[in-house]
Amino acid sequence: MIDRSALSYLYSGVIMTPATKISVIISTYNWPQALEPVLRSIESQTDRNFEVIIADDGSKQETVDLINSYAERSSIPIKHYWQEDDGYRLAASRNGAVGLAEGDYLIFSDGDCCFMPDFISSHRKLAEKGWLVAGRRIYLKSGFTKKALEKGWRFFKWSRPVLFLLGITAQCNRPFQFIPLPQSEQKRKSKSQNWEQVQTCNLAVWKDDFYKVDGFDESYVGHGCEDSDFTLRLIRSGVRRITANHTSPVLHIYHSRSIPGRADTECLNPQRFQALLESDRHTAVLGISSHQGS
Repeated sequence: MIDRSALSYLYSGVIMTPATKISVIISTYNWPQALEPVLRSIESQTDRNFEVIIADDGSKQETVDLINSYAERSSIPIKHYWQEDDGYRLAASRNGAVGLAEGDYLIFSDGDCCFMPDFISSHRKLAEKGWLVAGRRIYLKSGFTKKALEKGWRFFKWSRPVLFLLGITAQCNRPFQFIPLPQSEQKRKSKSQNWEQVQTCNLAVWKDDFYKVDGFDESYVGHGCEDSDFTLRLIRSGVRRITANHTSPVLHIYHSRSIPGRADTECLNPQRFQALLESDRHTAVLGISSHQGS
C-alpha cells in the first residue's frame, strides 16, 4: 500500500521522504541584531528534520555568544563554523560549514534573511535528484526593518495575506511572491540550464552535487560573483535548475551595500568569473577539497 503521507513529497516522480535530513547553511559576519530574528525564524519551522550550521566569516564574541545561547536551548541542532577574520571570505566559510553538515540536502541562506514557517517544508517538496532549487528574496524596506528590529516583531510568522499587504503598502518589494500561485512543472523547469540571477541567500542543492563541483571557489575574495561561479559550475556538471517562485521566499532585512571595515580595495572577482565563462571548467580553482586534512 502507498504511504499517502509521502505523496506530498512527490515531484516529477521523485520522492524526498520526510526522513531525509536537510542541512541549512547560514552565513554571517558581525551583525547579531539581524542574526537573532533569523534564528527565531528557524524555531518556527513546521518541518523539524533539519540542522543549522552557521558559516561565520570571523565575527566577534557578541555573535559567538548569541549562537551558543541558541544552540544550548534550541530543539533544532545548531552548529557553528568560525574562521579567522581575514577579509571577506564567504566562499571559504560556506565550504567549512558544509564540512560539518550531516544532511544529504543543503539549503544556503544568509544571516540577514528570515524564513517563513513553511520554508523548509516548501524546499523539501521541490527537491529532486540532479536538480538545484533557486528561491526568491524579498527586500524589507529600511523603515520597516528599523521598527521590526527595535520592537522584536516576529514578522516572519505573519500570514501571507498580511505580508502581501506589507508589499502593496511599500514596506517590502515583490508582494506577489507571498501568493501561492500554482506553477506547473514545465514552468518551474523553464530555466533549467540558466545560471543567471540565482542567489545563494535562497539556494538548495544535493550534497553529492555540491562535492561533485568541489563546492564554492575560495579564490573569490571580496563581494560578488562567487554565487554565479558556483551555479554555473553546477549547471555545467549536469545539474539542472528548478525555480521556486511563489513558494519559499526569504525575508531580507534591510542594510546598506557596504560592510564596515570590509570595503573592497581591488576586487578581482569579475575577472575570475570571466575566466570561468571562457573555459569549460566545472570544478573550483580552490574548493572544499582544500579543507581535507585541516
